[in-house]
Amino acid sequence: MLRSMVSGDALALLRVQCPNHPDAILVEDYRAGDMICPECGLVVGDRVIDVGSEWRMFSNDKALKDPSRVGDAQNPLLNGEDLTTKISKGTGAASFGEFGKSVTYQNRRTTSSSDRAMLNAFKEISTMADRINLPRNIIDRTNNLFKQVYEQKSLKGRANDTIASACLYIACRQDGVARTFKEICAVSRISKKEIGRCFKLILKALETSVDLITAGDFMSRFCSNLGLPKHVQMAATQIAREAVELDLVPGRSPISVAAAAIYMASQASAEKKTQKEIRDIAGVAHATIRQSYRLIYPRAAELFPADFKFDTPVDKLPQL
Repeated sequence: MLRSMVSGDALALLRVQCPNHPDAILVEDYRAGDMICPECGLVVGDRVIDVGSEWRMFSNDKALKDPSRVGDAQNPLLNGEDLTTKISKGTGAASFGEFGKSVTYQNRRTTSSSDRAMLNAFKEISTMADRINLPRNIIDRTNNLFKQVYEQKSLKGRANDTIASACLYIACRQDGVARTFKEICAVSRISKKEIGRCFKLILKALETSVDLITAGDFMSRFCSNLGLPKHVQMAATQIAREAVELDLVPGRSPISVAAAAIYMASQASAEKKTQKEIRDIAGVAHATIRQSYRLIYPRAAELFPADFKFDTPVDKLPQL
């Protein structure tokens, strides 16, 4: 009984309260660090420590960063989990340390060479993906592929930019949003030949594979970029699929088959597109479109959907 009374008195002494209004619930002013009595305005305590979050939490930021923590989120792709110290860049003499060393040099020392190489590659991957409007999941998959290849050291002697470009091509194929080698070349400044070689080496090193690309993988994007309506896209998709099933285009690349099918479907509709327009979107030569078109033209009547509304009859289509 005596012990409980002593502990109760101790708690009463520790409890901060207004001497004039002991039952009043004090108001905490975290900006000033004060505890104020709401009845008389007396500042009962000062230098109050705010144990809450450092920043306000916004619901639309939860998916990106948590502002309630100090520092940036950890990057699991880096060996050091990105727990490094960055010294802000100064101006003039302030940009040098006590011993005359550059702040930039000091920052470089806080990050390992392997992490710096990966960070530069991740930045390049993000830049390339943004140029061709690829979603975040493709960037994440590409970063993971690059990390695996980099840590295996199985492609020594290959430039990181080349490896990053090949990883981006593989990630697109694996996620079902295939891009052509020419599209990757256009945003990476790496030759098609180099990316192709690196692509095969990465598949072998990681013991992974990609699905075979078909003309249908490019059809939606090509038709959308050409401004063709849905019924023309569906007709072009069926033309390409039937041409492959009937073995009318042996040895032809899916891109050239897709371009020829789009040309045939558009010429039969009211939304006609020229070879030049299709060439610019698909990235294939005039001759390639003509050769594939000539292979499927003799059986054009069998390739169109049964409910397709012809603006130009099959027998009036260009013969090239």
